[in-house]
Amino acid sequence: MRAVWISGLAALALFAGLAVHLAPLEPGVVALQFAATPRAFGEIVHLWSPQDLQRYRAHLAPDMLLLAAYGAFGHQLATRTRVFAPLAPGARAAARWLMPAAALADAAENALHAWLTEAPRFDVPHLYAISAGAAALKWALLVAYAMLIVLALLRARD
Repeated sequence: MRAVWISGLAALALFAGLAVHLAPLEPGVVALQFAATPRAFGEIVHLWSPQDLQRYRAHLAPDMLLLAAYGAFGHQLATRTRVFAPLAPGARAAARWLMPAAALADAAENALHAWLTEAPRFDVPHLYAISAGAAALKWALLVAYAMLIVLALLRARD
């Protein structure tokens, strides 16, 4: 149970710190995550100052720690606690892997963003789409995990 708490608190602390660090960016990072074309991506990045772009790029390494922490937390919550016990076996199995899969998608997105923000790269439009797809997959998996928690809690209450 200690690992669940440690990974959960680490994820929460990293998330809070990164949220504060990235708060000055306008438009925010979520807009950049869903920029699926070179033009859309460039429009956001060009609204940022050079310092803002550096701020964004500086967050990518600590964000890798965050995704490791939330991936571990999600897996451990599903395997080391009884939170998901009220669910069917298939849903419990999905709960074990949703957060680690989201973390993998997040890592792919971060790697692409590190490369795409290093210099203008308008000749690889497919990579912008892949990056946005990875972000969309990450968010969908995180929402699915949250929905399983809510479902499990509702079923436990009944």
